[in-house]
Amino acid sequence: MTELKPSKSAKKREYLALQKLGEELITLKQSELEGLPLEDSLLEAIIEARGIKAHGALRRQKQYIGKLMRHIDPEPLLSELAKLRR
Repeated sequence: MTELKPSKSAKKREYLALQKLGEELITLKQSELEGLPLEDSLLEAIIEARGIKAHGALRRQKQYIGKLMRHIDPEPLLSELAKLRR
């Protein structure tokens, strides 16, 4: 059988969910971030986003974080965040 590709809307929902996860990472403390399994480029982008005050620039940085998160498996990250929330 032929496998169906996800629709454009499904992909967009997935990307927005990853971006929202990235936004949540921005709010974490530095010590909490260091305990998470993050790639160096993603960690640098999150730290850089904390210093951005301009609304438009912060929005673009959040989009960039979402783009970087497309290349990682979010499951280990989600489980670690769940542990931190408890």
